[in-house]
Amino acid sequence: MKKHRAFLKWAGGKYSLVEEIKRHLPPARKLVEPFVGAGSVFLNTDYEHYLLADINPDLINLYNIIKQEPERYIEDVRRLFTPEYNTKAAYLSIREEFNHSTDPYQRSIYFLYLNRHGFNGLCRYNKKGGFNVPFGSYKKPYFPEAEMYYFSEKSKRATFVCEGYSQTFSRARKGSVIYCDPPYAPLSTTANFTSYSGNGFSLDDQATLANVAEKAATERDIAVLISNHDTPLTRRLYTGADLSVVRVKRTISRNGSGRNKVDELLALFKTPVATDSE
Repeated sequence: MKKHRAFLKWAGGKYSLVEEIKRHLPPARKLVEPFVGAGSVFLNTDYEHYLLADINPDLINLYNIIKQEPERYIEDVRRLFTPEYNTKAAYLSIREEFNHSTDPYQRSIYFLYLNRHGFNGLCRYNKKGGFNVPFGSYKKPYFPEAEMYYFSEKSKRATFVCEGYSQTFSRARKGSVIYCDPPYAPLSTTANFTSYSGNGFSLDDQATLANVAEKAATERDIAVLISNHDTPLTRRLYTGADLSVVRVKRTISRNGSGRNKVDELLALFKTPVATDSE
């Protein structure tokens, strides 16, 4: 099966792990994703229905627009992918407009432009909610036209909602499977223990998510697969799950930076096995 790339650049995107994730997802009619991000798992699986959620309203707004009017959106956003807009001054000006705009359609146009022209495709907001990623200085940012059309077509099977993970869990029903790709747990719990929430996701959230996942499986018959860094902390949090380690390919560079790559942990909270007496 041909693999499909997300149309957004995304830190921690799961494109390279899709095969492993699919191998561990139990069969179901519907896939629920409380942390959809760029949607690589959605794009490379084949469920009848999808419930895709994220806490970022710009992301969900963009997905709903591409689902509903792909032609109009693609033609409008294409105008920003020209050399005249690929300058620092143009970027800062559009970033400023984005931060002052309350128009959902306008914001969706600027969001893709910022994603492809900003540094490393980062998505980061300051405390006031202003997007603050610096200009990326790329020679020719890629315009993901084919990827957007594919996403739009596949979206016919999906419902996109902007909400927190606990709300998404409470919407899931038997016959669904849940895949969670939360922001990574910190590699060291000593670093910044209390204030670790640069992405708004604290250690308490990591623990609550594990708890909610285990409950969904044991009490509501909904299997849950979670991916995270493989650390002593995540292994402790996911005690009740079947754990699989995905080795991450390490490239050892001259400055030794390859050491920082951490293996991925896939934790599957299974539903209780039906007994013969049932």
